[in-house]
Amino acid sequence: MSIQIGQPLPDIEIKTIADGRIEPARTGALFAGRKAVLFAVPGAFTPTCSEKHLPGYVQHVGEFQARGVDVFCVAVNDAYVMQAWAAAQNVPPGLQLLADGNAEFTRALGLERDGSAYGMGLRARRFALYAEDGVVRQLHVEAPGEFRVSSAEAMLAALAG
Repeated sequence: MSIQIGQPLPDIEIKTIADGRIEPARTGALFAGRKAVLFAVPGAFTPTCSEKHLPGYVQHVGEFQARGVDVFCVAVNDAYVMQAWAAAQNVPPGLQLLADGNAEFTRALGLERDGSAYGMGLRARRFALYAEDGVVRQLHVEAPGEFRVSSAEAMLAALAG
């Protein structure tokens, strides 16, 4: 069962990548006391994730910040892969990447998918959510193979509506 609107985000140990540094953190502390968009990609360096999903948030992070919303990207990759991906994508300050190497956070959200058929193992489903003080207020999960409702543009529209 996946997380639902009105539920708190799970409190899990994770690695953050911000300003080129890898730091341990707990998701409960990361999302406490703030408005945040969290989007998930199936994998760093994969085509849609690298060509559309993350670049959209890189392009629009200032618009989220202007609304007082922090932006986080999570993937089931190790922290060093996420650090290299952040550098390759020129991720600006204010957009934090979260490395969920063992998929603990993703599984706690109930938003995992089996990518074994593609040689990827357990991964996150593509989604975006909006949370206030760690509580989910909006949840947009993509259908398999789609990229629409979790884009930066779709989330900006959802926040405006």
